[in-house]
Amino acid sequence: MSVADLPVLGIGRSVKKYWNILRVSLIERMAYRADFFLATFLRFLPMITTILLWSAIYEGSGSGQLSNFTYHEMIAYLLLVHISRMFSSMPGLAYGIARDIREGTLKKYLIQPLDMIAYLVAYRMAHKAAYIVTSALPYAVLFFICRGYFDHFPDFVTLVAYLVSLFLAFFVGFFFEATMGMVGFWFLEVTSLMYVVNTLNFFVSGQMFPLDLLSPFWAGVLIALPFQ
Repeated sequence: MSVADLPVLGIGRSVKKYWNILRVSLIERMAYRADFFLATFLRFLPMITTILLWSAIYEGSGSGQLSNFTYHEMIAYLLLVHISRMFSSMPGLAYGIARDIREGTLKKYLIQPLDMIAYLVAYRMAHKAAYIVTSALPYAVLFFICRGYFDHFPDFVTLVAYLVSLFLAFFVGFFFEATMGMVGFWFLEVTSLMYVVNTLNFFVSGQMFPLDLLSPFWAGVLIALPFQ
């Protein structure tokens, strides 16, 4: 083996190391299957209440459209937002980083051959993989029941772009939550800050309703922000 082969060997060992972390984290996530499946099922209940809410809003408005959104388009939008949130949400990530900083357990990443961000990415990828696989069937049933809300199937380019955006949403959500967790270097407790940020994010990201429903000025401002 020549000296030139050493960097390649080091990269291979690093990739194998984080692959093993992902595999072990996946096994850990599936240890309590009943709890995991129950939590996955309960995540669908807010979607049902959302559909009932917007049904009442459209009936109360007496109009078939709200800011050029028909009722079917609104429900289709909210269903797809639900899919996007499945990839981008990172519950507990910021709190975990802030806790490691506060309690001093962050030092384990300094004295062990582990990069904290790479380790957390591998851990979260395992979490998402387990969640997506276990919820694939319930989501398929949900979209089959709600298939009438989708007027047409997107073209191939749009579909591929959407799938790519889901994987990018994972990294956007991860690094946003990780950045918020790093605030723990300056603040003793980030719980209140995260509550405020998550509440605002629910509104300004378009998760509650399409930003196009707002006035052109505010819609333009919020679309220019990274939350959407």
